[in-house]
This record gives sequence, structure tokens and C-alpha cells, in this order.
Amino acid sequence: MAEEKTPLPGQQEEYEPDLITLEDEEGKEHVFEVIDSADHKGSRYMALVPYVEDEEEMLEADLELVLMKVGEDQDGEFLDIVEDDEELYEVSNMFEKRLREFFDIEQ
Repeated sequence: MAEEKTPLPGQQEEYEPDLITLEDEEGKEHVFEVIDSADHKGSRYMALVPYVEDEEEMLEADLELVLMKVGEDQDGEFLDIVEDDEELYEVSNMFEKRLREFFDIEQ
């Protein structure tokens, strides 16, 4: 039986981003990092930002938050844009609050 290694105090596990590749209308692929997901009124939503591999470049980048709705069909789960303005408003407010608390962002 293999022994599990426990990190020593002060050591952090290496961060592995949760990446997802989406294809746009022209067939071009874009890589996003999933920064949060949550349920709202019976549906699942994901908050994504364009993935930037270089940490310094990421800090300087003006990343735009992308909100997607998780749907399901006979082939499995898929992501879709949130088309309804009221739904988008509610979901964006929910993620704004969640991310502000998680990242300790002040207004």
C-alpha cells in the first residue's frame, strides 16, 4: 500500500487551473479557466475567464468574465450562452457577490 505524502507546513500544493476549451461560431478554439460554478433556480452556471498561462501577463491582462449555462442533451453536458437579459442579470449578480467574497474584493 502506497503511503500518502502530507505537505509540510508552509508548503503549498501546485495550483492546477480547471481549463475548458470552447469553440466559437467560426470554429476557432478558445481556452478558458473555470473560476467558479453555481446553481441558480434549478440550472447550473459557470464563470470563466480567458486562460493566460504566464502569471505576470495574467496580472496585467484585462480579463473579461464569461458566464455560461450548463445544459444537457442525449450526448451529455454542454455549455451555452445566457440569452435572457433578466437571467443574465441575476446570474451575474450572484457570481459578482460570490467572487467578491472569495477573492476579498472591495468595491
